[in-house]
Amino acid sequence: LTSCNNDDTPAVAADEKGTLKVEFDNVYGSADLAFATSYTNSNGEVIKVSKAKYIVSNIVLTKADGSTYTVPKSQSYFIIDEATAASTLLNLPNIPAGDYKSIKFGIGVDKAQWELGATGQGDFLTQAQAAGMMWSWSAGYKFVAFEGTFTSTTVTTDTSYMVHTGQTGTDYNYTEVTLNFPNNALVRSTITPQVHIFADFKKVIDGTTKINFEEGLDVMGGTKVQQIMSTNVPTMFTVNHVHND
Repeated sequence: LTSCNNDDTPAVAADEKGTLKVEFDNVYGSADLAFATSYTNSNGEVIKVSKAKYIVSNIVLTKADGSTYTVPKSQSYFIIDEATAASTLLNLPNIPAGDYKSIKFGIGVDKAQWELGATGQGDFLTQAQAAGMMWSWSAGYKFVAFEGTFTSTTVTTDTSYMVHTGQTGTDYNYTEVTLNFPNNALVRSTITPQVHIFADFKKVIDGTTKINFEEGLDVMGGTKVQQIMSTNVPTMFTVNHVHND
């Protein structure tokens, strides 16, 4: 895939706005992520994925001149679900026209938002509950939900695993990711750029912190979740290309 640009970029008009599309393309290492497909990790465990979801929030865009645009908080919470193709493409409207060089976003729901209480979550609470992206209200949101089965040299039949990240005790574990674009996204009223981001689920369990399911099938708390969110998840996202069409 190659990046696309427009040599005849129209000037930015006063108060001009446009739309930016952000696509999250889920992969596993160098392969497209597909359910019920075998992938071998560096520890020799072979996994098959049945669920791959995560919350993207608090999007901030940075222009080439260093100025920023923050997507309104009420419009900046999304659930990316590999099982629902429409959820993987975000349409961000009313973006001030300009040449954007990078994007920042959170994985999970920030603590300040959660502390507003159930009545302060707006429609997103209902969406998260319907998507299975919450435990109880007091336990909070699931930031990443990754499930499937695995086998190994000693576990020879498909055995279910679950990796759920979020708040663990006093550690909230919300993390943010900043990605530079290979070429500017040219937001105009006549141009709707699309940023294509790869989300590598292999990094969730086979990144800097490596998960061995033989040691425990359910990773939902403690230091492992903290390590996954602090060292693995921030590295799972890369910008593949930017279209300016």
